[in-house]
Amino acid sequence: MSQRVAAETRPPPKMVVVREFDEERDKAAVEEMERRCEIGPRGKPSLVTDLMGDPICRIRHFPSHVMLVAEYGEERRVVGVVRGCVKTVTRGKSMYVKVAYILGLRVCPAHRRLGIGTKLVQHIENWCQKNEVEYAYMATDSSNEPSINLFTKKCSYAKFRTPTILVQPVHAQYKPISSSKTLILPLPPQLAQSVYRRIFANSEFFPKDIDKILMNKLNLGTFMAVPKKSNFKWNPSNNPLQLLQPTFAILSVWNTKEVFKLQVKGASPLTYAWCAGTRALDAHFPWLRFPSIPNVFKQFGVYFLYGLHMEGKQGLPLMKSLCALAHNMGRDDGGCAAVVAEVGHRDPVRHGIPHWTKFSWAEDLWCIKKFTRANDGDDWITSRLTSPVIFVDPRDF
Repeated sequence: MSQRVAAETRPPPKMVVVREFDEERDKAAVEEMERRCEIGPRGKPSLVTDLMGDPICRIRHFPSHVMLVAEYGEERRVVGVVRGCVKTVTRGKSMYVKVAYILGLRVCPAHRRLGIGTKLVQHIENWCQKNEVEYAYMATDSSNEPSINLFTKKCSYAKFRTPTILVQPVHAQYKPISSSKTLILPLPPQLAQSVYRRIFANSEFFPKDIDKILMNKLNLGTFMAVPKKSNFKWNPSNNPLQLLQPTFAILSVWNTKEVFKLQVKGASPLTYAWCAGTRALDAHFPWLRFPSIPNVFKQFGVYFLYGLHMEGKQGLPLMKSLCALAHNMGRDDGGCAAVVAEVGHRDPVRHGIPHWTKFSWAEDLWCIKKFTRANDGDDWITSRLTSPVIFVDPRDF
């Protein structure tokens, strides 16, 4: 998501100690500290994340990960946290680099502007360097100036990419899918990874361990749509790349609701009433197919769509059919209130993803920093962009 960092302006105090998270010792303190952290402007609705008793759930599915805590004062109270993970991804032109993703930076509101956030970033960067990463990156809302200033002005990160987050609420009614025009094929993980390695070879941030992602229990499946009139036939014993027809669409679905839950708090009574009214109208008059808003004022989960790609003249309607399929999967899952995708803001696939503008983010800002000194003439940060496609790892979301 977009609310990922805190910021400060004063130098770090002497009574701050940063160390690695100890689940038995720190779990309760971290949960209490994160509950105190404000998400969103005061007086406006805010989006609250419940990690469901697992502070490292956001990084648990990476082979190499760490969580650091900041203790303050003689009482050694936990007042800040940061998380990091390491993976190998593409940087375009089928080139792979080792990167770290920094996320989940939080500082208790009462201890902000004391330099604690900066100290946490410095320590997580030391961990990154010990793991010999070439780059580290983070993500935040493009309007979050304090966070951006912390990373770009104090920690020397550069503004890098601005993907778009598209959100489609899950309605009470199923989305129609034309069975006479569209053939949707579920792909087994082995087959899906072969297809993905081919079509995303020149993209950015495509993970080398895509096979681990597709085999993960949180992955609900990979689906390909082709025109039914194409009389498509495929023999599993043949080359997997025979699946790549002149026109097709593909995506995978990740179940984030088993990792964390979301909840909107602080909405006005009028907003509550309006949202409840849409659900009542949808329930009593289903033939109207009124697009109701799910109850986001209680805890809910989301499905994350990744690996979205389309080709050919019919790629756009085929992608919309796959998004409808994902919506209907969420409809059958009582705990899913939204289907979310994040794609490059110039990626053509964004036009095939149904979404509500009011619930979406026009720009999610990714900032990046280079650690290695070798091959300075071939710097990913300053090199020319070769593809508008960004593969957003579902584990990052």
